[in-house]
Amino acid sequence: MYSSAHYLLQGLTDLGIEYVFSNLGTDHASVIEELARWREQGRKHPRFMLCPHENVAIHMAAGYAAMTGKGQAVMVHVDAGTANAAMGMHNMFRSRLPVMLMAGRAPGTVRGELPGSRDNYVHFVQDPFDMASLVRPYVKWEYSLSTGINAREVVRRGHSVMQSDPPGPVYLTLPREALTQEWAEDQVKAFGQDRYGPVAAGGIDEARAAQIAEALMRAERPMAVTAYLGRKAEAVQALEELALLCGIRVFEFAPSYLGISRDSPCFGGFDPGAAQADADLGLLLDVDVPWLPKYVAERPDMRWLHVDVDPIKKDFPMWGFATDMRVQADCATVLRQVIDIVRARAGKDFHERVRVRLDDYRAQAKARADALSQAAGKRGARGAISPAFLCAQLSAALSQDDVVINEAIRNAPAVLGHIRRTRPLTLLGTAGGGLGYSGGMALGVKLARPDARVVQVVGDGGFHFGTPTSVYDVAQRYRLPILTVVLDNGGWQAVKEAVLRVHPDGSAADTDEFHARLHGETRRFELVAQAFGGHGETVEDPDDVPDAIARCLRAVDEGRAAVLHVRIGGI
Repeated sequence: MYSSAHYLLQGLTDLGIEYVFSNLGTDHASVIEELARWREQGRKHPRFMLCPHENVAIHMAAGYAAMTGKGQAVMVHVDAGTANAAMGMHNMFRSRLPVMLMAGRAPGTVRGELPGSRDNYVHFVQDPFDMASLVRPYVKWEYSLSTGINAREVVRRGHSVMQSDPPGPVYLTLPREALTQEWAEDQVKAFGQDRYGPVAAGGIDEARAAQIAEALMRAERPMAVTAYLGRKAEAVQALEELALLCGIRVFEFAPSYLGISRDSPCFGGFDPGAAQADADLGLLLDVDVPWLPKYVAERPDMRWLHVDVDPIKKDFPMWGFATDMRVQADCATVLRQVIDIVRARAGKDFHERVRVRLDDYRAQAKARADALSQAAGKRGARGAISPAFLCAQLSAALSQDDVVINEAIRNAPAVLGHIRRTRPLTLLGTAGGGLGYSGGMALGVKLARPDARVVQVVGDGGFHFGTPTSVYDVAQRYRLPILTVVLDNGGWQAVKEAVLRVHPDGSAADTDEFHARLHGETRRFELVAQAFGGHGETVEDPDDVPDAIARCLRAVDEGRAAVLHVRIGGI
């Protein structure tokens, strides 16, 4: 006879879950007891990684899933832990990243009727009417484990849903009494992936693939827009090959992954709106918001073909982008289908037209590179270091295998434009709207790719949101050294700019008061890392930037997390 907690651990082990990023409470007594027993017996089980705040736990799962495609588990404490993880669930849901969030539930019995009954004050106050409502908008599936007899089937079901295309979060609650129940081994069945596993998106029928190929061969000025196609390395390779084959200009808008090498002549930058003025065919490839309609004139005569793991955007109440072909499929597979057809059907005249286009793209790329170089050459002043200069210096110090997590928000253009990235899965962001993600994601990325340097670039506002004490506690305790670069402009520039867009001549503009400045006599973000044994320093003078970056990276290479606090001027 074994407890339901035993079979829960067995189910997670069956799934190949490697990590449970956790913040445990009184509801997990039986899980903790089983972990101790399993360790005594030398049984293989997922590694529980203790995170002092759930924001770090959930975003570590996000970073790990982004690198590997494999969703892990996060275990939190009842409604309080669920609430702390909810913003991360939003980010993972919008980013289509799989995770199994598991929360304990307060006992339902109050007088000792069952093992695990209420024995603490908090068991009365942590029992809301609808705990799952805290994350219901952000999950594909939810369930409460009422009995351990089907524990292995329940976690298999949740895992299959979270990993099926489009992937995303699931939520499982674990009542304390249910975890203490005992069952004989022959009562609790196993459920294998071969018959109960996830479903993956594939390609499309040859007729529609041929339609896309023929449209590309007819087009004179084709373009493509993507944001999260780069979640699969093979899709990036396919897009780069198709773009060169057909002369397609590729744009990324609010990218959560690198979609195409910045060295490709077909990379067009981050402004697909302007390019539509003279384009005659557009591809939308794994993108949620391809441009901002308010600022881009609609072209009824332009044809748009949409290939996406989620082309209908079923979780967007309103969307608003007209397309002439919509196919739900795996971009990598479809692009390969189209490549094969174009290679088989295209003639010399087509290839000559593409060659001329590529020459033009190379000239545009050089002009764009020259403009970036000119911007990076303007170093700024003491206390107001140029973000472009800072990011260019950081780029020079990194290899193309290192991974950059972008949470610069207002200064995201500097990160995207000046930190050169050429390889898949070396640039990450999030498709969600919750700030404070990059620290936890950086830790998850480092866990998945221990040989890479992992750099988190974050604004000072996002740094506050990221529960940094938890970040550097985890970084030092589990030997996951990351570099954090804080671009400190003294507040939330995005808030100020939003006010000015809506009320450019209003009272807030007249008084220069936007309720976005973060005041304080002392702002020493680097001390947070130092408090946990990491390296930290502040840089104010542009002359000091290269050496400061070198010292921080040396600390990371030696196994210590580092924070570089960069003063880029106030808002």
